[in-house]
Amino acid sequence: MANPDDRSDNVRKLQRNIQNTMRNMREAEDYLEAHADEMRPEDVAAVEAKNERRAQAIAGFRREIQDEVHRFD
Repeated sequence: MANPDDRSDNVRKLQRNIQNTMRNMREAEDYLEAHADEMRPEDVAAVEAKNERRAQAIAGFRREIQDEVHRFD
């Protein structure tokens, strides 16, 4: 038998994902600020690209939160 689809804590989980992703972005930015001059340009670019993907993920999490909120309207 399939498990019931319990989404009661989705918003909480999405908010936690946003917080964790934002923390990872800040840590990467701080690392670049401190060490970019010691890094290869392609490594700097890779970290910057990863932070761009993180920003896109945060936007997606926020859209999902809105979907969850409107689901109960």
